[in-house]
Amino acid sequence: MAPRLTGREAEVDSKRRVATAAAALIRTGSTVILDGGTTALAVVRALPAELRATIVTHSPTVAAALAGHTSVEVYVLGGRLFRHSMVTCGAAAVEAAQLVQADLFLLGVTGVHPDAGLTTGDADEAAMKRALAQRAADTYVLASTEKIGAASPFAVLPWEAVAGVITDASSQDETVRRLNAAGVPVIAA
Repeated sequence: MAPRLTGREAEVDSKRRVATAAAALIRTGSTVILDGGTTALAVVRALPAELRATIVTHSPTVAAALAGHTSVEVYVLGGRLFRHSMVTCGAAAVEAAQLVQADLFLLGVTGVHPDAGLTTGDADEAAMKRALAQRAADTYVLASTEKIGAASPFAVLPWEAVAGVITDASSQDETVRRLNAAGVPVIAA
């Protein structure tokens, strides 16, 4: 019998599953905007070593993690550093984002709720995420299990602005069922 995972181990494993599914969406030669956060870092770890792509991020932590991927061009958007989440935000970061045209945005949020929508805990971070989403052809939400059914104070994007929600939550989860019923594409991780 497999050992039972602690809450923290289960959370890390959940993020790893979501990250693996998200990394599979990145195609050779594509330009990808990768948000900040622990799931985004897990995406970096899930990338194939031989991947040739361009990754744009507003997370110095994600940029540093990409240093070992020598075939990936890395662009870091500057701005005011939010130490809590280690991402840049503000006018300078939004202005820098306007110069990017990406194939894909892998969006991190703190809440995925059928009524509250896609949310995060800071208004400036929410605005930055919206600015990044406007620069990508497709936006996919990175939604590990603990984010499903959660809601934070600030709205990020409406459901119609995303191509899908990548989650490892059970298809029988009430939130996942409601998202499916509302026509939101849910990608099983």
